[in-house]
Amino acid sequence: MANTYTQIYIHYVFAVQNRLGLIQNRWQNDLYKYMNGIITNNGHKLYAIGGMPDHVHILVSMSPKQAVSDLMAEVKRSSSLWINNNRLVMGKFSWQEGFGAFSYGKSQASTIANYIEAQEQHHGKRTFMEEYLEFLKLFEIEYDERYVFKPVK
Repeated sequence: MANTYTQIYIHYVFAVQNRLGLIQNRWQNDLYKYMNGIITNNGHKLYAIGGMPDHVHILVSMSPKQAVSDLMAEVKRSSSLWINNNRLVMGKFSWQEGFGAFSYGKSQASTIANYIEAQEQHHGKRTFMEEYLEFLKLFEIEYDERYVFKPVK
């Protein structure tokens, strides 16, 4: 649409099904490159990507042409197919249902990008669940404990 100008930064957080640590160092960067291609092909710009073996963080400058949930559905669907088609894990890989999406302004983008790129340091101090619940509380998002990422027992 002509004369449409936006600046929308979304920080996505999503986990491997059952929070299993399946993302291996040997193919993690290839996965991130693949996700970058999905994001770019959908008309958005990737600012940062990082994570741990059980979850991923992505900071995206969003185009208004696609809904936040539609982009995440495409990233998760396509990357699951890529992992499975390349037989990178034993059995079938899938992402856990749902995701977190948190909005930021341009002045915050570099701070969030640095946070995303330093995931190993952050998780030396706190778990993924602690981190995720902190985001929900920080953004004052109401949530039902039954649907928040649960650790495997």
